[in-house]
Amino acid sequence: MTKSVEFYFDFGSPASYLAWTQLPGIAARCGAEIVYRPVLLGGIHKATNNASPATIPAKGAWMQVDLARFARRYGVAYAHNPHFPINTLMLMRAATGAQMHDEPLFLRYVDAVYRAMWERPCNMADPANVRAVLEGAGLDAALLFQFVEQAEVKEKLKRDTEAAVARGLFGAPTLFVGEAMFFGQDRLDFVEEALRQL
Repeated sequence: MTKSVEFYFDFGSPASYLAWTQLPGIAARCGAEIVYRPVLLGGIHKATNNASPATIPAKGAWMQVDLARFARRYGVAYAHNPHFPINTLMLMRAATGAQMHDEPLFLRYVDAVYRAMWERPCNMADPANVRAVLEGAGLDAALLFQFVEQAEVKEKLKRDTEAAVARGLFGAPTLFVGEAMFFGQDRLDFVEEALRQL
């Protein structure tokens, strides 16, 4: 049996970005595979009556300090995106479509978007910026933009988001090892522990 960790994410979550930077190392150490689950965080928040920490000024300010602290611990680049919060519907539809089409394309797309969002932050709600980022990464921007408008892609993202809520998600990142759920990038030590116990 192949070990796996399911990673529910949305590009609009900086904590999901930090988890993304660490998961490949965890998976390699534990002999596990990462199962990527793109979902729409806004839809999850609406369905669960939750909200971004950024909507609470004191919590939002603290979180910016904490995210930077974790980025230093991990040794990864992180910069607060001044355009946050960003409507990620277009980005997540493209992610869903790319994953349906071709896993290597999906992984390259995720890499390009995460780096544009949280390493050299730009306004990824602007289609012109998204196109420039994708083309700069050598990706087929026209194909990825086609996915955004496809009915089957829209429906899959909607279904996957609803299924995530039904599974107990209330935010991102959320990770599963088997049926054990872990919320937040600051719980990755528990994720690794759970993988090692399989």
